[in-house]
Amino acid sequence: MTATAYWCARAWLPSGVAEGVRIEVSDGRITSVQPGTERAGADIALAGLTVPGMANSHSHAFHRALRGRTHAERGTFWTWRERMYALAERLDPDSYYRLARGVYAEMVLAGMTTVGEFHYLHHDRGGRRYAEPNAMSAALVAAADDAGIRITLLDTCYLAGGIGEPVNELQRRFSDGDAQGWAERLDTYRPAGAHVRLGAAIHSVRAVPRQQLPEVAGWASNAAAPLHVHLSEQPAENEACQRHYGRSPTELLDEEGALGPRTSAVHATHLSDMDISMLGGSGTCVCMCPTTERDLGDGIGPARRVHDAGAPLSLGSDSHAVIDPFEEARALELDERLGSQSRGQFSVLELRAAATNHASLGWPEAGQLAVGYAADLVTIAPDSVRTAGGEPDGVFFTASAADVRDVVVAGRRVVRDGAHEELGDVGVLLAESIGELWP
Repeated sequence: MTATAYWCARAWLPSGVAEGVRIEVSDGRITSVQPGTERAGADIALAGLTVPGMANSHSHAFHRALRGRTHAERGTFWTWRERMYALAERLDPDSYYRLARGVYAEMVLAGMTTVGEFHYLHHDRGGRRYAEPNAMSAALVAAADDAGIRITLLDTCYLAGGIGEPVNELQRRFSDGDAQGWAERLDTYRPAGAHVRLGAAIHSVRAVPRQQLPEVAGWASNAAAPLHVHLSEQPAENEACQRHYGRSPTELLDEEGALGPRTSAVHATHLSDMDISMLGGSGTCVCMCPTTERDLGDGIGPARRVHDAGAPLSLGSDSHAVIDPFEEARALELDERLGSQSRGQFSVLELRAAATNHASLGWPEAGQLAVGYAADLVTIAPDSVRTAGGEPDGVFFTASAADVRDVVVAGRRVVRDGAHEELGDVGVLLAESIGELWP
C-alpha cells in the first residue's frame, strides 16, 4: 500500500511537543515519525497542534436524543431514567442507525477516534426478537463505519429491573432472559470490518443477578475481550446490594471473577476504602464520565485515590449531555479540585493518558504518535479565542471540541478544516434523526 505522509506544524509525541513533525502512514499504522523536518511537496499539512486520537470509553448513543430535553423538572437520576426508557421504546434498527451515525460523527468532529458503545437495546418492543437477532448491534456498527470511527461494541447483559425484581415492560427490549441466552445471541454475531471489535458488559449488579455474573465474565475471559460494568453510580445501588447480598457491588463483582485488567468499572462514584483497594489491586480500569455525572447529579468520584491505588483511568461521554474530550479531561482535574480544595491533582500527562486510553476498549495499538501505533491524528487550532496564548501542553485546559480542525482515523482523513469529509453537515443529520423520535 502506498504510504501517506502528514506534516504536523506541532505534534505531541511521547517525548513531548515537537516542531515540524513528519508522520508517515501505511495500512492504517504509523511507520515513521520525524521531528524537526521541513514539509515536502506531497506531504499533507496539518496546521496547529496534533495529538493522538482520543477514546470515548463509555457511550449510550441513543441518549444523545435527550440532550436539552430533560431540564424542565428538577428530578433525580431515577426520573431521568424513566424518560430515557420512553425514548428507547421509539427506536428501531433504521432509526437507531440514523441517530448513531450523527452521534458518532459528532464524536469524530470532537477528536474521538474510538468509541466503546455500551449497548443493551437489543430487541423489538415487548422483547420480541428481530429476524436478525443482532439487528440493533449491526445498525451501530454500520453507523460507526459511515461516521469514520472505530467501535468496540460492548454487548450488554441486562436481565433484571433491580435486585430481586423482574424487568418491566419497557426493559424487555434489553433482556435475553438469562446470561446463557445473552451469550448464545452474542455468539451468532460476527461483525465485518477492521473498524469493529466485540466486548461484553454487565449492565450493573442491579440488572444482572449474582448467579448470572460468572457467565458474562467467563465469556469475556474466553474471548480475551474487554468487560465493562456500571459500578456504584448511585448510593441507592450500594444500599440495595448491601441489603440483598451483604456486600458492596465491587465486592460482589470481585467474588464472581468480574474484576481484572480487561475490566472497566464505569463511574465508580460511591466507593468505600475497600472498594478502592479492590479495584486498584486487580488492575481494573475506572472509566470516569464527568460531564454526565454532573448532569445527573451523581457526585464526584474518587478518581485520584483509585488511580493511586493502581487503577488506570479512562473517560467517556456516556449520556452525551456534552461530547467534548477536552471537557471530560479537564473535568477530571477540576472536579478533584472542588472535592479536595486543592489544585494540581492530575498532571497534563495523566489527563492525556486517560483521554487516549484505547486499550480499555481492546485497541492497545492506538493512543500514541509513535511507530507501530494506529495512525490516529487530531489537529487542534492554536489560535482560536479559547486556545490563543496558551502553551501547547495546556490544550486540555484551553481547547474545546470546536477547536478540532482535522482528524485522521487509521490513516484516513475524516475531518478536514472542521467539517466531516463524507457526511457534510452533521448538525443537520442530528436534527433530522432526533426530530423523528420526538414528533
